[in-house]
Amino acid sequence: MNKIFEKIAYGILAIPIAFLGLPIYIYLPNFYVNEVGLNIALVGIALFLSRLLDMISDPFIGLISDKKIKKSYLIAGGSIVLLFSFYFLIHPTSSNSFWWLFFFSALTYISWSFINIPYLALNAELGKDYHDNTKLSFSREIFTIVGVVIALLLPYIYNISEDAKESLNLLLKTSLLVFPIVLLIFILFIKEDKNKIETLAFFDSLKKFKKDFSKANNIFIAFILNNLANAIPATLFLFYVQLVLKTPEYTGALLLVYFLSAVIALPFWIYLSKKMDKQKVWISSILFAVVSFSFVPFLGEQNYILFGIISFCTGISLSADMAIPASIQSDIAQKSKTLGNQISGVLFGFWNMITKLSLALAVFITFIVLELVGFDVNNISNLALNTLIILYSILPIFLKLLAVLFIKKYNYQY
Repeated sequence: MNKIFEKIAYGILAIPIAFLGLPIYIYLPNFYVNEVGLNIALVGIALFLSRLLDMISDPFIGLISDKKIKKSYLIAGGSIVLLFSFYFLIHPTSSNSFWWLFFFSALTYISWSFINIPYLALNAELGKDYHDNTKLSFSREIFTIVGVVIALLLPYIYNISEDAKESLNLLLKTSLLVFPIVLLIFILFIKEDKNKIETLAFFDSLKKFKKDFSKANNIFIAFILNNLANAIPATLFLFYVQLVLKTPEYTGALLLVYFLSAVIALPFWIYLSKKMDKQKVWISSILFAVVSFSFVPFLGEQNYILFGIISFCTGISLSADMAIPASIQSDIAQKSKTLGNQISGVLFGFWNMITKLSLALAVFITFIVLELVGFDVNNISNLALNTLIILYSILPIFLKLLAVLFIKKYNYQY
């Protein structure tokens, strides 16, 4: 019973993290283009630069996490700065909105990393073995999806879903209420390892990791490709629903279908992960998503029902796609600990850095390409519309298939 409660206490922190994760990665670009009126290329450049700065800081945050300071303290401190910076990010007052977006998005991303990196690293510290790592990962991702669903429902409950700024404000206020409660539960009931192995210097950690885990390079590359394939549709989702399907009123409903199907599919993936190797489960989920998403390029105006069915199918893959890679990462971090190298924070810092690189590239590539073809939300040309469809639905499929090739080259047994 204590083990079950520990997994719940660990996973529940993902709820408030998801509150701010969803608007940052999905709504923020659209908000600055449509509401603030910033040029789409400038939005892409500002977010790319801020994520690049955040990405560079991730390994060093991981190194701090590996020191004797408690991870829960880093998480608490990061939460305070995150709430502060997110408030200013969604309340731009400067006449130069480009620099405002760059500065406060960078501060928001970095403070989010001070929460997420120690949080992910705790998976390897709390997990007792290969399967326990998976259970902790699934617990975290279950509550992540719960947090996302709540974040999607709240604007509809308060009847402000069509007002992006009010919706973001509501999520901020909810986070201010939920974060302290969840953090208190987390700090009280999560027992961190008091007997930490002495950490290596930063570059020594990287050198030893490269020597002991050379085959993990394949997982790194797969992780980049798969995250990029996920980040591109997430970045362009609102534009796709608005300009291709032309049913912006169903945006929330379509997102709910996607995330709720992930919750429904969780027991299946948990069962499958006990019967198969994790990388095979991950490949299965990716291929199912690829087959389902391959119908999207053929959709058009008012095809929201068909798109909803596709969203349900791709959502089935979401829970495995989120939890399995993190569980594989915990296996590697745990293995490094048995070899006498306490670098779980550094490793998760690098994996977090890879995620940020994918998100940065997704915004930079798609927004710059759209700017080059004359993208204008108020007067969309056929060229811009077709480019949007290609970027949203065809490019991610190609990237996911490439990711599968690299996952197949990875072998956990060293």
